[in-house]
Amino acid sequence: MSLRVTSNMMSTQLMHNLNHNLNAMSDQQNQMSTGRKLNKPSDDPVGVTYALRYRSELSSNDQYQRNVDAALGWLDTTDSVMSQSEAVMSRIKALTVQASTGSNPQTALDSIESELQQLKQQLGELGNTQYNGKYIFNGQTYDKQPYNLGDPTSLAGTDTDTSGVEYTVGQGVTFQINTSGNEFFGSKSEDDNIFNVIDKLSTAMKNGKYDDISKEAANIDSRLQKMVSVHAEVGARTNRVELMQNRLSDENLNLTKLQSKTEDADIAKLTIQSSVSANIYQASLSVGAKIISPTLVDFIR
Repeated sequence: MSLRVTSNMMSTQLMHNLNHNLNAMSDQQNQMSTGRKLNKPSDDPVGVTYALRYRSELSSNDQYQRNVDAALGWLDTTDSVMSQSEAVMSRIKALTVQASTGSNPQTALDSIESELQQLKQQLGELGNTQYNGKYIFNGQTYDKQPYNLGDPTSLAGTDTDTSGVEYTVGQGVTFQINTSGNEFFGSKSEDDNIFNVIDKLSTAMKNGKYDDISKEAANIDSRLQKMVSVHAEVGARTNRVELMQNRLSDENLNLTKLQSKTEDADIAKLTIQSSVSANIYQASLSVGAKIISPTLVDFIR
């Protein structure tokens, strides 16, 4: 049994094909204009799922990179302060050796004691160093100044917050970046607390007690050794954070490539396809015009 094909059926099929060709050409031109092959979820539902995942991971990676940059800034500041403090300690040691010589008159001891007070003030200022408005030697209470420079006699009795300041530098990776003042300068209960040592030296120099001055040399060496050890730990932390920075940079590059493969359009390929689609659409219009051109008058002829 044959199927009767009517003019209406031909027109409907023609319009369907024209719309199909037009939509194909429009999609290709839209991808070329946006530079993206995923402009709406229906373009590629599976691809959109991957694209959203890559975007989420890139966003997290960007935050980790900002955290790493902040951590490196904190550690670099700490490293600089520690180097300056160790230089001050070396000067204190030299002055102590000089003052312990019994041939020094009281005027010389008074002069050395005066310089020691200046060095003590310098160490207190270094202990109050801030990074981005945070006191680096006062643990989690970084909003509070650890050492009261208005009362120099209180420095030896200061205990800083020893809590760790941690930064998240990767998925499930947290890292402590701070060093407490107690670790570096000494706690109030330690004999080699540098502020306590300076106070004892000051008293001994004012009273001209050379033996008491000599006794503090051991405490100075002990504290300096601890400072160097803590400083080395800061260096190790810095190295690890720098490794994380390189790793995050590589991950960012890989994720960006994957995102590009999933979302970005192939302009060269689309240019060819769009040209072909345009020719097909024009041919469809030309053929369609011939198909639907007959009218009632044409049949009467």
